[in-house]
Amino acid sequence: MPVLSPELQKKLATPLKIGQVTVKSRVLQSPLSGVTDLVFRRLVRRYAPDSMMYTEMVQASSLRYLREVPKIMEVDPNERPISIQLFDCRPDFLAEAAEMAVAEGADTIDINMGCPVNKITKNGGGSSLLRDPKTAEAIVRAVVKAVSVPVTVKTRIGWSDQEINILDFAKGMEDAGAAMITIHGRTRDQGYHGSAKWEWIRRVKEVLSIPVIGNGDIFSVEMALRCLEETGADGVMCSRGTLGYPFLVGEIDHFLKTGEELSAPTPIQRLECAKEHLRGLWEYKGDRGVQQARKHLTWYVKGFYGAGELRDQLARVESVAQGCELIDRAIGQGIRAE
Repeated sequence: MPVLSPELQKKLATPLKIGQVTVKSRVLQSPLSGVTDLVFRRLVRRYAPDSMMYTEMVQASSLRYLREVPKIMEVDPNERPISIQLFDCRPDFLAEAAEMAVAEGADTIDINMGCPVNKITKNGGGSSLLRDPKTAEAIVRAVVKAVSVPVTVKTRIGWSDQEINILDFAKGMEDAGAAMITIHGRTRDQGYHGSAKWEWIRRVKEVLSIPVIGNGDIFSVEMALRCLEETGADGVMCSRGTLGYPFLVGEIDHFLKTGEELSAPTPIQRLECAKEHLRGLWEYKGDRGVQQARKHLTWYVKGFYGAGELRDQLARVESVAQGCELIDRAIGQGIRAE
């Protein structure tokens, strides 16, 4: 396990200050489209009660004509601290959406400037803003002016290896009023391939005074510590490492606070959590929740003999009863770790 420097240990033992908001954890749960709904966030928070959670990203322009707040934007009044993430390329639409998000209970507003998906970037949102820093800065200024809570930005290091502009871009975000920035150490062209280039996170940290959060390839406590030590970042944000593993944020947070490594959940404990996730999605979203649960169930099922067959079955599950029966049968037959 990597050893943190005394200076970094001292910093990480203190709360994270995001503008006027104090967060008692340096480990954050990333917003993930189609994943970080209310049900998932509750599971993560069980093991990481102090961590900042994020909603799935919400398109600002889609809110202008809605009469009700969409389910994707709903937060539990008790799930604090919570941030609502927005995306768009129109400063005025984002300012209006931010006001709605604050009314819904957001402690901070996060602006997505890193999503690499074509349907987002072709309309000027997500990581396409890395190529349009003037609009990105105008967005931050407009949202900061519209709301009283801190405004943060999540982005990447650049559009491609030939267009890595994160140093100037991040400075522009700070100058525009952003209270924190999260850097995914990949370019838009990389998507989620290759390794995250953490060295750029370190370089951003060296030129900004606001908190800088490291993101990308945080799949374990060890990798989180390596990222923190190599970058000097003010915290880490967990993304894909939490798919089928809502324990990760809490494991990292516990280690940073105590120096103790928690025992990993057993395959049976993970399967029991999968059942709870399935039930929660059905109670919250009905049959649509069961359909959405299929991918989650397959993510939980790994690391034991027979996992492949069970994954195939759960990927086609039609009801809560069927999913629970399949999992219970697998547990009853005996789970042996690979």
